[in-house]
Amino acid sequence: MKRSPAITFILVTVLLDVMGIGLLIPVLPSIVGQFTESRDAQTYWYGALIATFGIAQFVCAPLLGALSDHYGRRPVLLTAISGLGLMFFLTPLVTSLAQLLATRAFGGALAANFSVANAYVADVSSHENRAKSFGKIGAAFGIGFILGPMLGGLLGHIDIRLPFFVAAGLSFLNLLYGWFVLPESLPRERRKRIDFARANPLSSLYGLAKLKNVGVLVIVFALTNLAQFILHAIWVLYSTFRFSWGPRESGLSLFVVGLMAAIVQGGLLGWLLRLLGERRVVVAGLASGTLAFIAYGLATRGWMMYAIIAANMLAFSVGAALNSIVSKAAGPREQGLAMGSLSSLASLMGVCAPLLGTPLLAEVSHLPAQDWRIGAPFFLAAMLNFLALALATWHFARHRARTAAHVVDSATH
Repeated sequence: MKRSPAITFILVTVLLDVMGIGLLIPVLPSIVGQFTESRDAQTYWYGALIATFGIAQFVCAPLLGALSDHYGRRPVLLTAISGLGLMFFLTPLVTSLAQLLATRAFGGALAANFSVANAYVADVSSHENRAKSFGKIGAAFGIGFILGPMLGGLLGHIDIRLPFFVAAGLSFLNLLYGWFVLPESLPRERRKRIDFARANPLSSLYGLAKLKNVGVLVIVFALTNLAQFILHAIWVLYSTFRFSWGPRESGLSLFVVGLMAAIVQGGLLGWLLRLLGERRVVVAGLASGTLAFIAYGLATRGWMMYAIIAANMLAFSVGAALNSIVSKAAGPREQGLAMGSLSSLASLMGVCAPLLGTPLLAEVSHLPAQDWRIGAPFFLAAMLNFLALALATWHFARHRARTAAHVVDSATH
């Protein structure tokens, strides 16, 4: 009997994949530290691993999507899951930094299979239910990143290699699940030849030049994402240097960050948008984020980081509000272009962030834990976020002035 495609299958696949990646976050710096002799070397190499993973993911996402258009979603997904599991298994067994870098490049290329998962969802969802289905994918992604770092921290407290083997086990279960349960979603008559010219990771960024009336907001989006990704890149090492946190404490703090994001985006966002409106949410969120970055850099006790996370509620709503504003400004025929361009831009910022944040952290890593200068990467993030705030405020003020002038002009005629 032929199996019918269902969103549930792909939700489990995404959840297990993301949990596997999240499991490694609290312990990967410790693995790097086994091959380095100083804090600055550890930080440089850790940044190189993050950047390598991000570059491979950025480059290979459109390629895996093109391969799935030709060969079908199922074989590409299963191959990627197998390779990702192999990366998890090999990482704690490597004996050099070069081998570690190679495994991260391999894993980043195959972690790009989320683009194939999105294509699968598009295949099996009706036009009316597509947005709802993508929302479920986003929820599974979020849950995976909430649970993964927490479990990784707890397991890493026992043995820093244990999370890698557990992640490999999750991938193996995911492969079995996909092999026996996941059906193909793309019929042979809808498949097409691979167009390598279009499988270009920069092609969607070219679309930014075609968007009208949102140029400044695109820059705002890039700057705030860059600041946020700098935080992600340095969080574990910074908290280790500053507060002597181990994998358990780092994993718990990342769990709280993910939980706070889920509460705001899943429960409070609608209320905030109704209360303040999209533009005020963006401005207030960027102001809150700027102050939070400064506070992170000045915090002298670990508990202060939790207090700042809780107080920084508005910052978790900025991305959704910006997406909504850009989507409305882009027009009905430019929705795919606008959202695809923003997604590619966010991925590119994820590559740039470790190239900025980790070298700066390496330069101050020799300082005493209580020296305020060790917070330099967070101060850089605060500057980027403040620039985003200034540009957003200017853009919205100019937009209000144009609207008012248009109303006056209409009234006089």
